Amino acid sequence: MSKQKIKKLLIGTNNKGKLSEIKSLLPKNIKIYSTSVYNVSSPIENGKTFKENSLIKSKYFSKKTGLICLADDSGLEIDFLNKNPGIYSARWGGRHGDFSKAIRRVYRELNKKDKNWKNKKIKARFVCALSISYLNKKIACVLGKVEGYISNEPRGKNGFGYDPIFIPFNKRKTFGEMKPSQKYKMDHRFHAFKKIKKFL
Repeated sequence: MSKQKIKKLLIGTNNKGKLSEIKSLLPKNIKIYSTSVYNVSSPIENGKTFKENSLIKSKYFSKKTGLICLADDSGLEIDFLNKNPGIYSARWGGRHGDFSKAIRRVYRELNKKDKNWKNKKIKARFVCALSISYLNKKIACVLGKVEGYISNEPRGKNGFGYDPIFIPFNKRKTFGEMKPSQKYKMDHRFHAFKKIKKFL
């Protein structure tokens, strides 16, 4: 698909935080639609990887609306927890995706593994798979990552999800403490967008 062909794009997410971040990264000449306009609920994500789940979403939302769809599947991998929560990042927040609950669970799991984890650098990364599909056809699927550490306590009210507990390498602030404009220039979604831009 050449640049001229994608004039309308559906963002396949019911997460308002993701929607605004993706919108800010997209070219201004594309007319953006959100799933809330179509009142489409999210599909069951039963893939084994971020890429598989991203494609499940982009194909599903595209078939439901007839629009080309860009979908994201992303999450936090913590090496010390065998890369969990990983693709289950949202599910750690329970049925209503309560991320304060998810963050408490991260700390609980770290405590279970090692009571002194706060004295160590707990390596983690945010991973983002972005895919574009039209009906059942995959147009593109890419992966972006940002490496960092888990902070000893949640800090900052900006961002969403696990942002308050993630400190990227060579930074002191968590994503939750950064201005969105600063975070958007370095996070996992930004790195994935750099790879998928040529398809837009």
